[in-house]
Parts: sequence; C-alpha cells; structure tokens
Amino acid sequence: QLPLAATQAGTGSPDPAATGFAELGLCDALVRAVAERGYTQPTPIQAQAIPAVLAGGDVMGAAQTGTGKTAGFVLPMLQRLSTTRPQRAANSGRWPIRALVLTPTRELAAQVEESVRDYGKHVALSSTVVFGGVGMNPQISKLKRGVDILVATPGRLLDLQQQGFLDLSSVQILVLDEA
Repeated sequence: QLPLAATQAGTGSPDPAATGFAELGLCDALVRAVAERGYTQPTPIQAQAIPAVLAGGDVMGAAQTGTGKTAGFVLPMLQRLSTTRPQRAANSGRWPIRALVLTPTRELAAQVEESVRDYGKHVALSSTVVFGGVGMNPQISKLKRGVDILVATPGRLLDLQQQGFLDLSSVQILVLDEA
C-alpha cells in the first residue's frame, strides 16, 4: 500500500512538473473528457492519487467534499482498463467485470457511475450501477450484456452474487468509496 503522497517514483513528494491532467500521465481521451467538464488543473488529491494508481499502487485518500476524490480514482481506473481488452469468460461467454466500486448509498453509487460515464465517454469501456430499492431485472439485463466497471452498494451486490448473476473472479481494481 502506498501512502497518498507517494507519487513521484516512491519519493513521497508530488511531482512538481505535473501541473495539468496530461502531465499526470492520463491519455488524450481522458484529458479531453476532463476539459469538457471544465477542469484544467488537478486538485491536490488528484495530483497525488492519479500517478500512484496509474503505477499500480494501492491508495487510501481522504479529502473534503468537493475536492475531486471521485476523479482521483475514476480517471486512472479508466486509463488502466482501457489499455487492455478483456477475454470472454470460458464458462459463461460473458465479458468479465474488471473493476468494482463499492459505495454505501445508492445516491453515491449513482453519482460515481455518472462520473465513470462522463470521464469515460471517449474510451471503449462500459459501466453500470446496481443498488437496492429498485427492480433487479433491468440491472440483471445490463450485467448479462457485460460491463467493465460495476458500481454497487453492498446489499444489492450480495443479492446478485448469491443469485448467480455476478462473477467477480476477474476484478482487477477494487475501490471502497466512503468506506
């Protein structure tokens, strides 16, 4: 596990040259999506977390509401997943879920998945959100079509897993948001 500040080749110091999103190592498609949302400079948590996640490190971050924590994990997750193509699962023929984001509430789950779609609109990845309090069938249909990124609340995730609708054996990235 890397502490949040370990972003410059493990030195523990943020890279002073990283002044924009491109300098953090994000691909052009993600930089364009960020710019389309009106952002030009990463926040401190983004400047520290994005390079660490891109390097494959584990990150635990904490910052106030509105500081860009979601982009701090969504952007490098999208980049890492977009550089490799998954193989269909031999037993089911489905595309595997490669990233799982767990959130405590359906409101936060919906917000995170909206960020995944907004930031990922120029990369060929799919996502969906599952949470309780709504019908399962539309969620199951999306899962059967295959998604790269699943954003879920724990209760609905367990329901779907216990009913055999989820295979989490190919998850490469796990995010516990607001844990």
